[in-house]
Amino acid sequence: MPRVAVGGTFNPLHDGHIALLKKAVELSRGGELLIGLTSDEMTRKKDHEVDEYQMRYEDVMNYIKTLGIIPTIVKLDDPYGPTIREDFDYIVVSPETHPIGLKINMIRKEKGLSQLKIVLVEYILADDGLPISSTRIWNGEIDEHGKVLNL
Repeated sequence: MPRVAVGGTFNPLHDGHIALLKKAVELSRGGELLIGLTSDEMTRKKDHEVDEYQMRYEDVMNYIKTLGIIPTIVKLDDPYGPTIREDFDYIVVSPETHPIGLKINMIRKEKGLSQLKIVLVEYILADDGLPISSTRIWNGEIDEHGKVLNL
């Protein structure tokens, strides 16, 4: 039974997030998927607006349910959540969160815990060839699917 972790702010939920979540669901089939969702306190460090935790929770849960599973969603008050304390098989990361995955494994090693298999999901590119990102969406450059918006 694989146990899979993935984390993020997931706001707005865009095609890059969808790719990350789909990979996590795929790996967790027959096991458990834990999604760490950043707390409102953690999102205050972002350089763009972020919806409140409950709205982001509902958006992520509603999307994941369309994939046929019900995940466990936990609030993250730090970048690591339960991944530095509990057993997991995989952690799914983007290029942006890959360094956090490496740090989690370093902390796990120091604690004598087994290493997680880090699964990297590459950026999904917008029509202009640049990565889809929440910041670009909030800035009005692109939509959630990477379509360039006329400013």
